[in-house]
Amino acid sequence: MFPFVIAAPEALVAASQDLSGIGSTIEAANAAAAGSTTQVVSAAQDEVSTAIVRLFSGYAREYQAISAQMGLFHTQFVQALTRGGNSYGLAEAANVAPLQILEQEVLRVINAPTNALLGRPLIGDGANGPAGTGASGGAGGILYGNGGNGGSGAAGQAGGNGGAAGLFGNGGNGGSGGTGAAGGNGGNGGWLFGSGGAGGNGGTGASSVPGGSGGAGGAAGLWGNGGAGGQGGQGADTPGDGGSAGAGGSGGVGGVIHGRGGDGGAGGDGGLGQGANSTGGTGGDGGIGGAGRGLWGHGGAGGQGGHGGEGGDVGGAGGAGGAGGGSHGLWGNGGAGGQGGQGGDGTVTHGASGAGGAGGDVWLIGQGGAGGDGGPFGGGGGPGGAGGSVGLIGSGGAGGNGGLLAAGGTGGTAGLIGNGGAGGQGGIGGGNGGTGGDARLLGNGGAGGGGGDGGSGRDGGLGGAGGAGGQFLGDGGSGGDGGDVAFTFGTGGAGGAGGAAKLIGHGGSGGAGGHSGLATALTGAPGAGGGAGGAGGQLFGNGGNGGAGGDGGAANATGGNGGAGGNGGSAGLIGNAGSGGNGGDGGNDTNPSTGGDGGRGGDGGKASLIGNGGDGGEGGNGGVAGGAGGGGGTGGVGGTLLGQPGQPGSTGTPG
Repeated sequence: MFPFVIAAPEALVAASQDLSGIGSTIEAANAAAAGSTTQVVSAAQDEVSTAIVRLFSGYAREYQAISAQMGLFHTQFVQALTRGGNSYGLAEAANVAPLQILEQEVLRVINAPTNALLGRPLIGDGANGPAGTGASGGAGGILYGNGGNGGSGAAGQAGGNGGAAGLFGNGGNGGSGGTGAAGGNGGNGGWLFGSGGAGGNGGTGASSVPGGSGGAGGAAGLWGNGGAGGQGGQGADTPGDGGSAGAGGSGGVGGVIHGRGGDGGAGGDGGLGQGANSTGGTGGDGGIGGAGRGLWGHGGAGGQGGHGGEGGDVGGAGGAGGAGGGSHGLWGNGGAGGQGGQGGDGTVTHGASGAGGAGGDVWLIGQGGAGGDGGPFGGGGGPGGAGGSVGLIGSGGAGGNGGLLAAGGTGGTAGLIGNGGAGGQGGIGGGNGGTGGDARLLGNGGAGGGGGDGGSGRDGGLGGAGGAGGQFLGDGGSGGDGGDVAFTFGTGGAGGAGGAAKLIGHGGSGGAGGHSGLATALTGAPGAGGGAGGAGGQLFGNGGNGGAGGDGGAANATGGNGGAGGNGGSAGLIGNAGSGGNGGDGGNDTNPSTGGDGGRGGDGGKASLIGNGGDGGEGGNGGVAGGAGGGGGTGGVGGTLLGQPGQPGSTGTPG
């Protein structure tokens, strides 16, 4: 056995400082106690008192003498400890440089054979590519080492690719592209463990030269995350039309055993159009998210679409959001779709916004990725992206919301077990709601998205239909409500129908119809009808209730009629039918002159074998003044073996 001595110089110096402080404290205490203990005053003049004083004072003087000797020893010990710490520190500093040289020499000897045969070391990081050359980064060590970063490109030259890692290590990042050139791709991660490098950003565009696209992220090996895609280059601000931007790079795939896919890069923003009759540059599309794979891995998110550039007359279009990466292994969630880019402003016409990216699909087990929202404004918002679907077990992703005037995305389809994704909300200005995703075997259908509110001559958006329930068990999704129109011209949107159940389950409720505004300057628009309730399961299940009708619009001469309520859904062999929705109220006449009539109530659904029929919906009230009340809906038929018919709905109150 060899004895080893390990010392920490910093700890020795700190200990000596602590001991010095302790010694000073003890010396101060001894000095304070010396007067009262060495010169004790006798309590009386007799011999006994004098002897006691002499005894205690002698003890005190002996203690002070011993304390002085201990203080001298303490001082010498502290000095020795301090000198020892300093000596260790000097010795350590003297040994650093030789050890570093030794380390470098050992690595040089180890790496020499692989450098000669394969052009890369056994252990160590790859060299970075010089800036402005577009050179690729060197590969990392075969056993261990990170790849070198790619060098940035000169004008018009692509960035260098990142170097690949060895068994262990991360891939190098791609270099940024020069003017109008693409970014370099990220290097791949280690074969056993390590993440891929990020893609380089695309170069900014120039006159008549669009922005460069972002580089793709590097792939992981067995265990690690994919690299993120590079951002697309910006479009140039040039006289006349603005330059187009570059697209974002795609994310790298995750590890074969475990790892998340890399996020897609964002698209670049379009350039500014300058001068009369000019158009802003188009925004770049977002990059696709990298796929997850292997036993466990999520898909990467899609990149956001770039914004359109402002134009003299016409704004540039926004880029589309990138699709989310799928999960292609045993378990993992799909990546979310990227948001669409906003369209640019123009003095005459605004550019259209980009669509949201679709959510990533799942092959086996996991949740589908949510669809990206459409670009919000511009000349028209972008539609929402569809939610991702699932192959075996898991719920579908929700659809993205629509931008201005645009529709929401459709919800994703569930796996054999799981719920359908909800439809996206329609955008303001009358965008339709997205349809809910269907369940497949066991699970509920997704709810339909609500329609966007209308106005200024635009009708409210339609509510999305609810998704169907699972083939064996599950409820249908509820329909989305129609969009309203308030105080301006336009008709409310109809409510979406409830989704049907298949074998066992309840039908979804219908969505409510939207309230209406004006049809003309003097006439109110009629309210929209409510959505029908979904049918119950064929074996067992209740029918869904119909949605309420929307109210008619108020006006100066004639109010609009109320919308009809939706019919109730029929029941299965065993189950109660759904009730009809109530009719909407007629619009009031503000003068008053003639109010609108109330809407008719929806009919109750029919039972089948065992169960009660659905009640009819109540008629809507008539508007002020003179509007007739709406008729009540008819009650549904009861079961042929057992059950009562539904009650008819009451007539609405006249205005």
